[in-house]
Amino acid sequence: MKQRTIYERCGICEEEKKDGIHLYTMFICCECEHNMIHTEPREEKYNYYLRKLKI
Repeated sequence: MKQRTIYERCGICEEEKKDGIHLYTMFICCECEHNMIHTEPREEKYNYYLRKLKI
């Protein structure tokens, strides 16, 4: 029997990905999770992530 690969839309980059985490009802792909963790609050991208997480 073949196993199906399930893709979900990332709430940050809005691309279909198969690996990631769920934060409440939002799916966050591994790449975005890594980028968020390594972004400093003084960086411009930090505010982008905050806005996306508030949706």
